[in-house]
Amino acid sequence: MIRGPWVRPKAANEKYDQDGGKKIIGKLKPLKWYSGLHRSKGRREAGVFLVEGERAIKQVMAFHRDRVLEIVTSNEDSKVMGAPVRYVTPAQFRSISSMKTPQGVMAVVRLPDDTDQKNLPSDPGTPLLLMEDIQDPGNVGTLIRTAAAFGFQGILMTDKCADPFGPRAVQAGAGTVLNGWIRRHADIWEGIGRLKKQGYVLGALDPGGEEGPDALREEGHRILALGNEAGGLSGRLKSTADLRIHIPINRRAAESLNVAVSGAIAMYLMTKAEKDG
Repeated sequence: MIRGPWVRPKAANEKYDQDGGKKIIGKLKPLKWYSGLHRSKGRREAGVFLVEGERAIKQVMAFHRDRVLEIVTSNEDSKVMGAPVRYVTPAQFRSISSMKTPQGVMAVVRLPDDTDQKNLPSDPGTPLLLMEDIQDPGNVGTLIRTAAAFGFQGILMTDKCADPFGPRAVQAGAGTVLNGWIRRHADIWEGIGRLKKQGYVLGALDPGGEEGPDALREEGHRILALGNEAGGLSGRLKSTADLRIHIPINRRAAESLNVAVSGAIAMYLMTKAEKDG
């Protein structure tokens, strides 16, 4: 018998399924508790975040099933299983969903314990992604998803970046936010310094850079740095970088690329160069 924060409700329009014969006992969470998880404070206090949509939840379940605490759905035919399931009405689900067009299923997932820590993993892996002050949650989530797709092992973020566990970022990331380690805090410089001492080469994506993304082809341990949507990379990060990388574009047709697009191109070319080499 598992003791937890949920119980089989008495109300006719709410019920719990038994997952694998496990009976859930405890106090049922009010619906407003789920809505509170749309805010950073609510997520920190509860130690959980929400993943919405069947495909994103299946992505999390495939690799991190132990972190999924509960499934909430308004669809009794939902194929998402593997955790206690709470059934609610469509109106109730709409009241707790962050999506304009709710898909009728969400998962409550435990947050990693180390996202806010300065300490890096003992073996950070390679390649790594560095985000400096990227403020749009959609861009952050898309970059996390792209990094996962191209085999990036971890992400270092400034605290001015959008919260990677916020609803829009998680939605854009399609459930990949747990695929690699993430560190998000104000002082990233200690981590950068430590990585460079370990032999990592820092490549900064900068329109004024001299090198193409394949400049990282020969480098064993690599970090790709991306900057703020409007301001780009800070002067300090540019001066810290070992390489300043640009993506050639027709500037008469388009002055610049969206950071998520340019980041995706750079990550593809980096990993393609590695495979082709």
